[in-house]
Amino acid sequence: MTNPLITMEHVSFAYDNKHALKDINLEINTGDFLGLVGPNGGGKTTLIKLLLGLEKPQKGIIRLFDKNITDFNQWSKIGFVSQKANSFNRGFPATVREVVSTGITAKLGYFHFLKKVDKQKVEHAVEMVGMHDYINQNIGDLSGGQQQRIFIARSLVSDPALLILDEPTVGIDTENVQKFYGLLHRLNEESNITLLLVSHDIGTMTKHADGIACLNKSLHFHGDTTSFSNLTDRELSHFYGHDLNLVTHQH
Repeated sequence: MTNPLITMEHVSFAYDNKHALKDINLEINTGDFLGLVGPNGGGKTTLIKLLLGLEKPQKGIIRLFDKNITDFNQWSKIGFVSQKANSFNRGFPATVREVVSTGITAKLGYFHFLKKVDKQKVEHAVEMVGMHDYINQNIGDLSGGQQQRIFIARSLVSDPALLILDEPTVGIDTENVQKFYGLLHRLNEESNITLLLVSHDIGTMTKHADGIACLNKSLHFHGDTTSFSNLTDRELSHFYGHDLNLVTHQH
């Protein structure tokens, strides 16, 4: 029996009467690794904002952990990682330990002194992402791929059941991208963290995710990666609204 963490029923949202999302029906279950793909301007960012409570659906219902989002208050269950590796200020004077600790202080208040159990959570989160050897190093000295691991660790200190990642590999070299996806698989399979990963890279998504949702204002596809890989280029071009030159079927 499936256990949905996210349920969207007939959700629509518009900016200045122009639809960003139209009649979205989507269910994400416990343990899923879902890749969200689609063109620029297709509504991916808006969908994330709705799931994070930053925007409210103008039509339809969103349920998080079987509770209407209007009544939901357990936001520590949801971790979020953005494209920070591509824009992070390398001169920022903070160690890995301090950056990860902000995942706790942001919830408890910045004048809250970390207890022993909090410090242990920080250590464990950094260890989970394979960066414990760097815990006292300045985060600005790390590579983009290493920084993204730290931002994931920052999200993990609150023990999230769901991790949302928005284009997390932008600006990261190929070798570190592979290591990054290896980390995501471990979090998904060993720690049973449900993953929603937004990416423009269709080929990578079909290789690493378990399922794909293709969004272009409407939800054009939601299914397993094999079915998505078997779509024709003509079908994909129809979903995206323009011709695509993609290598999507080579795994």
